Amino acid sequence: MPARQKMDATAKLIEEWTLPSAATLGSSVRAKGIVREVRAHLPLAAKKLLGIEVGVLTLRMQEGAYGDFRTASAIVSKTLEGIEGLPVIPREVEDILTISSAERHRWLKDGRLQSSGTRTVKLRGRARKVTFHVFDPRHIEDVLDRDLVTAWREEDTIAAAENRRRAAGKAALKRAQKSGRKAASAPDSTRDGMSRQKLKGWDEFESDGLLR
Repeated sequence: MPARQKMDATAKLIEEWTLPSAATLGSSVRAKGIVREVRAHLPLAAKKLLGIEVGVLTLRMQEGAYGDFRTASAIVSKTLEGIEGLPVIPREVEDILTISSAERHRWLKDGRLQSSGTRTVKLRGRARKVTFHVFDPRHIEDVLDRDLVTAWREEDTIAAAENRRRAAGKAALKRAQKSGRKAASAPDSTRDGMSRQKLKGWDEFESDGLLR
């Protein structure tokens, strides 16, 4: 990604770097992540002077700051070396593959999305640190190129239908077993009722002396 230096109409020093598609993977979210990564290496005064537009990083400084400009430019160029290998973070994965957070979690859990490790950061405004999985950009690129997301969604649809079928079968079996238990207890109740009917009037039968 060769840099270009020039002077604009307002006498500012400008240098540009075009990010390769292998680095951004077609994602504006990923491109912004790369900008944040590069800014993290720049001096505080130069961080806000680096921007991005349509996949092109641009560093702008006043003409009188040529020394600072050269220093910042060298840092940007150095940081961008091998930027294609920068791990992909969760929100970038979701944007690149056009998937939901639920799908990312599910496919990570069952191994279809392969984690390349974890990263722990402290987010602004939060007391506790946050740990999340990161992914190899080449793995994400392979998933994208082979359209594996479509295949995984089809697999999930089939699995969900099978789970519903099994659940319905278990529910039907449970109802059948419950009905069977009720049917088995019914004859006993009938016999008890008949016995009570036969014993009705027993006292009168005995008083007539028929048993003597």
